[in-house]
Amino acid sequence: MSECMFVATRKGLFTITRSGKRWSIAQTNFLADNCSLVMHDPRDGTMLVALGHGHFGCKLHRSRDGGASWQECGAPIYPEKPDDYEEKPNPMSDKVSPWNTELIWELQPGGPDESGVYWCGTLPGGLFRSDDGGDSWELNRTLWDDPRRPEWFGGGYDYPGIHSVCVDPRDSAHLLVGVSCGGVWRTTDSGASWECNGTGMRAEYLPEGQAYHPVTQDPHILVRCHDAPDHLWVQHHNGIFRSIDNAKTWQEITDVKPSTFGFAVAVHPADPNTAWFVPAVKDEHRIPVDGKLVVTRTRDGGETFEQLTNGLPQEHAYDLVFRHALDIDETGDTLAFGSTTGSLWVSPNQGDAWQCVSAHLPPIYCVRFVKG
Repeated sequence: MSECMFVATRKGLFTITRSGKRWSIAQTNFLADNCSLVMHDPRDGTMLVALGHGHFGCKLHRSRDGGASWQECGAPIYPEKPDDYEEKPNPMSDKVSPWNTELIWELQPGGPDESGVYWCGTLPGGLFRSDDGGDSWELNRTLWDDPRRPEWFGGGYDYPGIHSVCVDPRDSAHLLVGVSCGGVWRTTDSGASWECNGTGMRAEYLPEGQAYHPVTQDPHILVRCHDAPDHLWVQHHNGIFRSIDNAKTWQEITDVKPSTFGFAVAVHPADPNTAWFVPAVKDEHRIPVDGKLVVTRTRDGGETFEQLTNGLPQEHAYDLVFRHALDIDETGDTLAFGSTTGSLWVSPNQGDAWQCVSAHLPPIYCVRFVKG
């Protein structure tokens, strides 16, 4: 069972360790800095943390000793916009995407045979790759220059963003990318070419006749089952979707109480039919339904769901869980999630019971177990 997790928050990065059955804060780094994301590389233990410094931009720091020390490394930088480049405003938002890194929204290691390779997703929708352990990054121009990209638009943010990168453990050249709002994209050649895979996804916020348009879907997070890589889950703005054919087609799951809306999803690393969600009220409200914090779990591929509440507050709970703030360890038994109110919960038994580790952290953006 994992003994350590990292929690990225609005005011710093926290290392949480376990002694016996008790989890506690063991270390803080970047205290008072805005940490939007943390990544742990199971191949060699390298860590990356993304910092948002507002006017001073986005930065990346790297640790090769488990977080004991950190050094600034390269950050994804957009190339200079060509003088003759003309980008049409998005027809939904009437905004033109800027050519600069507004937010580092995803960090993922490459495949097991790609030492030093990392992928980085950003707002406003650029995908970057590093081949040197994060020292330098290159924008994937094939996706950025795709003629369909101008159709992407912002969801909760003003601009579209890449928040999910799923590397196929069977073939490192096969990637899936989740874009809000831009659908799910697939490459089988390390990003040299792309196709949009959204058949079956539905976006009720689009004008009549456009609800099934794959390029303007709003997946909130995309996760892949490690041991059954063709099986994927998406928490979408419109609900929950599942694919069993490597994202070629999607099936919508509608009968889930108290809600199909949310941001986070975790899938069991060995059992593709088992997944967890944290439901909420959608659109303008964004709080747990009826002020009750609930985790929902399916063990049969979405046919039925359980509401898991043991140890979670069931009144006056206003904890929203962001898309990267739910994680599962590599055994498939221990789950953890953090909320916008700075509360962090852990379950050692697949969500049957929860322990509150802290109720006083800054707003939590990302929770990641040490794996590998």
